[in-house]
Amino acid sequence: MSAITPLMPRQKVPSLSVPLVGGGTWSLADQSPENFTMVVFYRGLHCPICGKYLKDLDTKLTDFAKRGVNVVVVSSDGEDRATEAKAKWELENIDLGYGLDLDNAREWGLYISTSNGVTSSGYEEPAVFSEPGLFLVRPDGTLYFGTVQTMPFARPAFDQILGALDFVIAKNYPARGEVIDHTNP
Repeated sequence: MSAITPLMPRQKVPSLSVPLVGGGTWSLADQSPENFTMVVFYRGLHCPICGKYLKDLDTKLTDFAKRGVNVVVVSSDGEDRATEAKAKWELENIDLGYGLDLDNAREWGLYISTSNGVTSSGYEEPAVFSEPGLFLVRPDGTLYFGTVQTMPFARPAFDQILGALDFVIAKNYPARGEVIDHTNP
């Protein structure tokens, strides 16, 4: 069993490198955004909520790019399922990574679930898979914002993230939640 350790704002995030649907490899170490890299972890093809969520993101990629934000979405699905998800959900612009190692998912603080069988979308859940998370990483590789979930429901809305980005970029707002030992800040 591996423990979940939350990532800490203003601290380095774990490495991340995944193959992309359509070819190539995406690596966090290769990113050089103006402001942030946004890493969105999703559950996989079996999750219809993920499809709607990522379709919304796909339509907003230009808005994120205007704010100096690179975007990748990643799941622990294999190549075939990730390729099918990209086509089925009509994700035309997103860099869709697959094959997230579950040990790497744990390093990012993600929750792991076991299969409940066939979902409402008609797809079998994998035996084990990672649950959602969303992270904004500064160009220096440190965490600015992070959220992880145990369920597919009630994820951060991309419109709200865009609005928050406008504020934090304009005000140079610092990452919050950075205190590691609250007894000795």
